[in-house]
Amino acid sequence: MVEYRTPAEIEEMRPAGRFVAEVLTALRAKADVGVNLLELDALAHQMIRDRGATSCYVDYHPSFGASPFGKVLCTSVNDAVLHGLPHDYALADGDVLSLDFAVSVDGWVSDSATTVVVGTPRPEDLRLIAATEEALAAGIAAAKVGGKLGDISEAIGRVGRKAGYTINTQFGGHGVGREMHGPPHVSNDGRRNRGLPLKAGLVLAIEPWFLASTDEIYTDPDGWTLRSADGSRGAHSEHTVAITPKGPLVLTARD
Repeated sequence: MVEYRTPAEIEEMRPAGRFVAEVLTALRAKADVGVNLLELDALAHQMIRDRGATSCYVDYHPSFGASPFGKVLCTSVNDAVLHGLPHDYALADGDVLSLDFAVSVDGWVSDSATTVVVGTPRPEDLRLIAATEEALAAGIAAAKVGGKLGDISEAIGRVGRKAGYTINTQFGGHGVGREMHGPPHVSNDGRRNRGLPLKAGLVLAIEPWFLASTDEIYTDPDGWTLRSADGSRGAHSEHTVAITPKGPLVLTARD
C-alpha cells in the first residue's frame, strides 16, 4: 500500500536525511587510492553507532539477495553498479565508486547514493556520473503535486537516452518511510501522464543509474553485487525526496 506522510511526519524524517547526507559526505572525503572498501564500511558503521541510528542493510535479505547483506554500506566499483557488497579490495587510481547508504533514525528511513572517481578521472566516467546527477535533478523537478509517477520516470529516461545510454528498468526508486523499500516502484524510464497521481506526503527514493554501454546486468558470485553484462562502468545517484505543496523537498541534500 502506498503511504502518505503528514507535514509533521516529513519534519520528523529530516534528521535521518541529514544524517545520511553527513555519512556520504564523510565517505566521499575518505575514498582515495589505497583505501579498502572494508574501511569505508567500518567508517559508516562507526558513524551509525555514534548517532544511535539503525542500519537498513546489515540484516536485509530480500528475494534477490543470496543471504542477509551483512554490511551497512553498498560499495559498487567500476563494472558494479548496484548492491555492491563491501569486501577486501583497495581502491585503485581511476576507479569509479558508487556509495549507497540507508539508515533509520528515530524510526524514519532515508536512502541516498553518490558516485565518485578515485584519483585520476577519465572523461567518459565523469560524463557518465554527470548524466546520473542530471537525471536525478530532472526526476526531482518532476516530483510535483498534480503530476503522475510516469513524469518522474520519463524525466530520468529522457536525460539518460539523450546522453546515449540505454535504461534498465528492473531496479529503480521506491517509496521510503518506516521501511527502506515500499511502493511505489519508481522506474528509471516511462511515459508522462501515466501511473500513480503524485500527492503531497508521498516520499520517494529517486535513483537513476546508468551503465556506459549496456542495460544488461548479472549478479556477482557474492550473491549481491550487480555488474554490467559487458564489463562497462556504471554510476548511481539517489536522493530521498518528499512531495509537498511547495514543491519537492530533498531530505538527503548534501552541502
